[in-house]
Amino acid sequence: MRFCFSLRTVFPAFLSLILFSTVCPGGERPNVILMMADDVSWECFGCYGGEDYKTPNIDRLAAEGIRFEHCYSTPICTPSRVKIMTGKYGFRNYTHFGYLNPAERTFGHMMQEAGYETAIAGKWQLNGIYSQNEGHENPLRPLEAGFDESLLWQVTKEKKDGGERFWSPLLEHNGKTITAEENAGKYGPDLFTDFVCDFIERKKDESFFVYYPMVLVHDPFVPTPDSIVDRVFKDPNKEPKNPKEKKENFVAMVEYMDKLVGRITDKVDALGLGDDTIIMFTGDNGTHPKIRSNWSGQVIRGGKAGMKDNGTHVPFVARWKGQTPPGTVLPDLIDFTDFYTTLAEAAGVTPDEEDPIDGRSFFPQLKGQKGNLREWVLCNYQPYWKQEPGQFARTANYKLYRDGRYYKVPGDLDEANDLADSVEGDAAKIRAELHALLEKCPEVQPGKLGRDEPKRPLHPNVPNLLD
Repeated sequence: MRFCFSLRTVFPAFLSLILFSTVCPGGERPNVILMMADDVSWECFGCYGGEDYKTPNIDRLAAEGIRFEHCYSTPICTPSRVKIMTGKYGFRNYTHFGYLNPAERTFGHMMQEAGYETAIAGKWQLNGIYSQNEGHENPLRPLEAGFDESLLWQVTKEKKDGGERFWSPLLEHNGKTITAEENAGKYGPDLFTDFVCDFIERKKDESFFVYYPMVLVHDPFVPTPDSIVDRVFKDPNKEPKNPKEKKENFVAMVEYMDKLVGRITDKVDALGLGDDTIIMFTGDNGTHPKIRSNWSGQVIRGGKAGMKDNGTHVPFVARWKGQTPPGTVLPDLIDFTDFYTTLAEAAGVTPDEEDPIDGRSFFPQLKGQKGNLREWVLCNYQPYWKQEPGQFARTANYKLYRDGRYYKVPGDLDEANDLADSVEGDAAKIRAELHALLEKCPEVQPGKLGRDEPKRPLHPNVPNLLD
């Protein structure tokens, strides 16, 4: 097992001892790799009952570790990404689609300050290029967000300026542009995964944190290196019009994403780091509505951008060899705000006034312990992306919207049976508790607001809702 604090410079022996005892009480701490797929939910994974896809590597992580049954994001990418990186609900800090305020403290900052080597790869899309936010042309924003190294798509260029994320992508490496011409014929997801594996190899003797927000399996639904037929005469980044071909490409993309997860897992294990490394995999929101999937005898339509279960309920598996009991399935509620707090505990960091208050650590569960379980998760959704906003709080079984709609899920995935006030017993008690929670939250700004909305209210000083 690796030691807790990785000294970057030569300190006096007594100072090293102080750092070792205060930063990492147990004397050891794990590396962390957090992978987050783009636009794919639970119905697309074998370990969750998906029937159309082969996902042996993610299934293997679940078999060797923990599969969480109830992890919840927001319905689209940017609110989920800001939420997971900062550990805060959107009413505190989310103002623009495609934007992370550079003043925000991220889990990259926190892990970096704790002595970890940090890296990010994949999809950035947080500079504010759509709304032309101040600093949107700064290629160093990912590094300034707490990452020592980066290889990313869509940092300072929109898709129309820099090409697609898949074949021949325009990327930015540590702030320097790699043109589409330089990447001609190369597949973006392979480049990101190569970068991650190389970083792990180089930092194997250090404490490291890798955040990999993958570009798969967002549309356009195009062939992968395992399914492409002709790279010369056809545009490999152009999505076919035929729905059957779209679904075939989507299946290939899910399975290639799984293959890349396997490459990273195999790299960790080949280096003998399995006992030293927490590997986590989740998704940022529901699957694209163009896709329908067979799941547990049902047909599930992708729910991206919507607030139903198929838009906000995401996969989450985690493995830490020697710590997570293999094959564990947990009904514990996981909110995207919980990842920051969990990483802090893994790193031996005691939160202070700079750290968020909205999360609850699931680090004990990763060690086979019960932990301090959540009673609810909260979704605050104003995307500023011309979609219908909303707000709900839920338990594993019951879900209450701010407007009073009340459902028992997952038995009513389509939310066709509004229970409203016609409940009694435990259902009535839970409804009252969720209502009281929502009353403590600021209401979501109404309307299908877009990127040009002038009024974007924030409520950073709302008290801790978990207390």
